[in-house]
Amino acid sequence: MAALTDTFTLDNGNTIPKIGFGTWQIPDGAGAYDATAAALKAGYRHIDTARVYGNEASVGRAVRDSGIARDELFITTKLPAEVKDYDGAKASFDVSMAALDLDYVDLYLIHAPWPWSDMGSDHREGNRQAWRALEEIFGAGGSRAIGVSNFEVDDLQSLLASATVTPHANQIRYFVGHTQNDVVEFCAEHNILVEGYSPLATGAILDHEDVTAIAAKYDRSVAQLCIRYVLQNGILPLPKTTSASRMTENADVDFDITDDDMATLDALTDTEP
Repeated sequence: MAALTDTFTLDNGNTIPKIGFGTWQIPDGAGAYDATAAALKAGYRHIDTARVYGNEASVGRAVRDSGIARDELFITTKLPAEVKDYDGAKASFDVSMAALDLDYVDLYLIHAPWPWSDMGSDHREGNRQAWRALEEIFGAGGSRAIGVSNFEVDDLQSLLASATVTPHANQIRYFVGHTQNDVVEFCAEHNILVEGYSPLATGAILDHEDVTAIAAKYDRSVAQLCIRYVLQNGILPLPKTTSASRMTENADVDFDITDDDMATLDALTDTEP
């Protein structure tokens, strides 16, 4: 399936597979190991985890056990959102690397601009200090690219004011009806790749009447339509499932949505109850 082998090119010249396999909410142990192993067997080469997911060890073990050459894989993990200082960021990266047991990661992200317990709070200075650590990790080869997650335009502008490396990616919540156009436009202006997590609105969109009707026109599932929509907007989708059959379905998106149908999907605003 071309969607699993096609790539986007990051601003530093590195390539990243156009669809990633997300591991959010997949528990450590057999769950994360089996899901990651199944995704790799299905052809995924881009795996996304995070320290806060608690499953880095199982994801890393599945990657190592796969027998796939490391340079054929793209592995992302993330700095916990609560860490907003240089020393803490360096130490947390070491913890993640020990859990993953890999020589390097391909992308390391600041998970959010604020702690999850205090969403919306101002941590611009802390993000700048954490970013300085990520720049050093990148420079030393610990991560082949660095970026952020859940950053809005103001957060990005603040970071760029002192950054020596522009984030290579910004991972945001993105799906039909929730496209954060201002963030996407800002990222495009600065050559920051946008990754979209929850491309199925965490399942909430699957029964949406209008989306279902458009999917039927293409003889595709709602999931396939939604993932294709994200790709067709130049965004990298990160679908998550523990079902091997759905992993295959989610990657079978080599079709084109017409301009008229894209416009209809763009206009939807009620896809998440």
